[in-house]
Amino acid sequence: MVPAQLLLSQAVHGRGGYDSDFSDDESGEKSDQRNKRTSNEDALLVKPFQKVKQVKVADRQIAAEEWDREEARNRRFHLIAMDAYARHKKFVNDYILYYGGKKEDFRRSGAGDKTDLDVVRENYRFLWKEEDAVDMNWEKRLAKKYYDKLFKEYCIADLSRYKENKFGFRWRHEKEVVSGKGQFSCGNKHCDEKEALKSWEVNFGYIEYGEKRNALVKLRLCPQCSCKLNFHHRRREVKSNKKRQRTEQNSEDPKSKKSRLSHSEKHRSKRKKQKDQVSSDDSDDFDNDPDGSEEQDVPSDADFWKGPLLETDEKSREEEFDEYFQDLFL
Repeated sequence: MVPAQLLLSQAVHGRGGYDSDFSDDESGEKSDQRNKRTSNEDALLVKPFQKVKQVKVADRQIAAEEWDREEARNRRFHLIAMDAYARHKKFVNDYILYYGGKKEDFRRSGAGDKTDLDVVRENYRFLWKEEDAVDMNWEKRLAKKYYDKLFKEYCIADLSRYKENKFGFRWRHEKEVVSGKGQFSCGNKHCDEKEALKSWEVNFGYIEYGEKRNALVKLRLCPQCSCKLNFHHRRREVKSNKKRQRTEQNSEDPKSKKSRLSHSEKHRSKRKKQKDQVSSDDSDDFDNDPDGSEEQDVPSDADFWKGPLLETDEKSREEEFDEYFQDLFL
C-alpha cells in the first residue's frame, strides 16, 4: 500500500490528484495570444522604407536581378565621374569589343565643315542693295554684318593681271584704315609707295551671282601703279580745286596767255611808279625828323609794297586738318 504522504506529494507536483483535462488547452490559447500580440507589435514597429527580412534563401532569378541592379549602379557612378571625351572613348571601345569594327570607322569626315570665313566668302557682295536684304537667312545676315564693318571710301586693288584688263577691287578694313593703306600709301595690294600719289575714279564692272553690276570706286595709286591702271585706256583722275585751277590755266590758249602777261606787266609798272613815289615821300619825312622820334618797329607804307610776306614751312593744326579732309573728299 502507498502511504498518504507520497500521494500528497504527487498531487502537489502535478503527477496526479488535482490535474484537470482542460489545463493544456488553456495554456495553448494563451501562447497563441502572446504570439499574435508580438506579431502585431512588430508590424507596428516596421518602418515604411525598411526591407522585409527574408528568412529563406532567395531564388536564382531574384539574385541575378539584384546583382544586375548593383552593377548598373556602379557603372553609372563611374560614367558620371568621367569627362565627355573619356565617356565617348569608352563607348566606342565597348562597341568595337562587342560588335567588332575599326576606330577609323568612327572618325567624322570634315569635308562638309564650314567656318565663318567660308560662309562670308560664299555670300559676299561688293555692294548690298535693298533687294538683296529681303528674305535673308543666317548666312546672308553674317555676310551683311561683315560688309557693314568695312570702310567704303577708297578701295584696295589687285593689279597683277593689268595686261589682260582685269582688276580686282575690295573695300578696306579697320587695320588698313589705321595704317593708312589705300589713302596715304599706294592702294595696290603689292605696293607700299607713299609719295606722288594720285586719285583715280574707276567704273568697276563685275558679275555677281550671274548678274552684271557697275560701281564707281576711287583709288590712290603711285605713278608706277597708275600706269598699270591706265595700261589699256586712261581713267579719270580726281583732283582738288587748286590743282584744277592750275591745269585750267596751263591748258589755256597761248594768245590768252600773252594778253594776260601783258596786262600783268602793265600792272607791275604801275606798282613800281607808286613805290618810287612812296619812297621819295618817306625820305623827305626822314630828313625833316632827323632825331627819329617815331618808333622804328612800326612798318611803314612802303613795306606793304615790297611784295607778299614769305610763308613759313610750319603749318597750323587747322591747316593740316583741312588738307587731310580735303584729300578725303576728293
